[in-house]
Amino acid sequence: MEQTTHKKYPIGHIIGFLLSLIMTFVAMGVALHAPLSKSIIMTIIGTLAFLQAGMQLFMFMHVNESENKTIQVINIMYALMIALVIVVGSIWVMHG
Repeated sequence: MEQTTHKKYPIGHIIGFLLSLIMTFVAMGVALHAPLSKSIIMTIIGTLAFLQAGMQLFMFMHVNESENKTIQVINIMYALMIALVIVVGSIWVMHG
């Protein structure tokens, strides 16, 4: 019989969730109420999105808890490359 035990309260998940909410609301506040230029607003939102994605990888996907960290780093680098190609390619096609 398999026994499940919880060693501690998942405080990391709660902190990650609250940080995600804060970053989302900051991005929304900047987008809706900041008297800044469009390029600065987009830079702030993009930076917050990048930080939130990285934070969620470590808080919720448990990237740093893997037994084989080399494979995790390779997978993350591959995912970043694919995301970069999609984003840059989309911008290139929309402006072309």
